[in-house]
Amino acid sequence: MIDKRVGKRIKERREALGLTQEEFAEKLNVATNYISTIERGASFPRYEKLVLLLNGLQTSADAIFCDVLDNCSEYKASELSQMLDGLPSEDKKRILGVVEFMVKQAKEDM
Repeated sequence: MIDKRVGKRIKERREALGLTQEEFAEKLNVATNYISTIERGASFPRYEKLVLLLNGLQTSADAIFCDVLDNCSEYKASELSQMLDGLPSEDKKRILGVVEFMVKQAKEDM
């Protein structure tokens, strides 16, 4: 089954690079329709095209598959850390306090 979350991540990364579907397709030497079907989750690329997509997006497989893999907590922790970097100190403290509380609760529930 094709997971639409992967296509959504590909689209988000392409947009973060400031590329239209047409520009990205041209960069990869594929049809614009191909990019569209991948981003909509209507199809999934074969290995060679997946590697081409990841390299074209200048990103890792973890970044694209983190929503569908069970074991990518390290990537998510790194991503959250980067998100926190741009916040004011007080906001960081508040958010980290919430996370610490939730971790303690989870450990107590084990």
